[in-house]
Amino acid sequence: MPHTYIKRILNARVYDVAQETPLDLMRFLSARIRNRVLLKREDLQPVFSFKLRGAYNKMCQLPKEALDRGVVAASAGNHAQGLALAAARMGVKATIVMPRTTPHIKVDAVKARGAKVLLHGDTYDEAATFAQNLVKEKGMTYVHPYDDPDVIAGQGTIGMEIVRQHPDALHAVFVPVGGGGLCAGVAAYIKYVRPEVKVFAVEAEDSACLAAAMKARKRVKLSQVGLFADGTAVAQIGEETFRVLRKTIDGVITVNTDEICAAIKDIFDDTRSIAEPSGALALAGLKKYAEENKLHDKNLVAIDSGANINFDRLRYISERTEIGEQREAVLAVTIPEKPGSFKAFCNTLGKRNITEFNYRYADQKQAHIFVGVQVAAGGKDREELLRELDSKGYPVLDMTDNEMAKLHIRHLVGGRAAGVSDERIFRFEFPERPGALMQFLAGLGQRWNISLFHYRNHGAADGRVLAGLQVPREEYKQLEKYLDSLGYPWIEETDNKAYQLFLS
Repeated sequence: MPHTYIKRILNARVYDVAQETPLDLMRFLSARIRNRVLLKREDLQPVFSFKLRGAYNKMCQLPKEALDRGVVAASAGNHAQGLALAAARMGVKATIVMPRTTPHIKVDAVKARGAKVLLHGDTYDEAATFAQNLVKEKGMTYVHPYDDPDVIAGQGTIGMEIVRQHPDALHAVFVPVGGGGLCAGVAAYIKYVRPEVKVFAVEAEDSACLAAAMKARKRVKLSQVGLFADGTAVAQIGEETFRVLRKTIDGVITVNTDEICAAIKDIFDDTRSIAEPSGALALAGLKKYAEENKLHDKNLVAIDSGANINFDRLRYISERTEIGEQREAVLAVTIPEKPGSFKAFCNTLGKRNITEFNYRYADQKQAHIFVGVQVAAGGKDREELLRELDSKGYPVLDMTDNEMAKLHIRHLVGGRAAGVSDERIFRFEFPERPGALMQFLAGLGQRWNISLFHYRNHGAADGRVLAGLQVPREEYKQLEKYLDSLGYPWIEETDNKAYQLFLS
């Protein structure tokens, strides 16, 4: 039962290497959402992540003969750094297996702490399988990143600190979830000591393995996971963590990429620090919960779990932040193709700031404009703008939630091509690593002509491509069978209005 973790957490050995992190008030965000928001700053640990706690506590419980054989782990980065530092402090040899998609900053940090790094596979699960083979072949001791009672207890010390640091009324604590070690430890402690405090798990919607397990009432394995929040990109919740979580948490909140990016900006605005996507998960969930439940004047805690992020990923994050905060509307507007149309359209927008404006001549009668407009947060201003444009006679489509439009069309407007027949449009994702794009192209363009292609490196762990293929109708089934055989997630976008307006 979860209460058995209390003694483990109280006796956990973490403070030889970890520090008690502050619970910082987020003044700007608190004022904006009318709640008192507190941020648990695990990004301030020596390895810029909470993972050090569980890794060190586990190693302290291992017998000498196990340590002498060396330790091994699979990790996307943060557990790896925690284990590497713990091993260095204890004089133990450590081998870390990391997916090839792991950000370089995490790989370099692990190497710098003296651990041996082996890059294998594109996902955590592939890396974990390889690590387990090393256990069998070389007798190493495996230190699991989350599904281990001693690791869970180490992470649970964060819950102990939160309760001690904030003895006053506390409405809810929001915890990011990948495999579930952090959330299991925190929830077990808080629910035992302060059962009135709600604990919510927060997941990225494209890797929500806990939400799927809670719905099915048993552990399930996702067929694929998104890699934007790479630190929590796990296909299946841990066995022990799920046993604890199903009895302790008050619910699971899922958030999308835009909401995560907005939370990263919130953390920067209040602390001048930059969280990694997984580090900002909990705050994104907190904001969503507060808005959906019309919460006011409550004390809310979010755990900032880490700050290990590649600098070049910030470009992509900044692009998506305004949409995630609902401060930008992305619109497709049709205007007459005649002198003065642009000026008249801009007058309709009034004093709203234009963030993006793309145009390409279509025909003698009308022009299609792809435009980004700054709006007030909350969605009401965007709805008012749409009504205003409609009342002035402008045909308008709201593309703020159109993933293809945000990822690709905004960079392709003006790319019309006359005379392209039998064109079908597809969106693909593939693991981002050196040579991956060429490998993808080699697999894609062997049978049908590629009529459109857009790829943009945005510093994330997954590459995203929009491709057009010329395919006769009688070959549709062959094409779909072929795309499935490539092994990359794909979505057909031929009927997407963004494509039809600006590219077809």
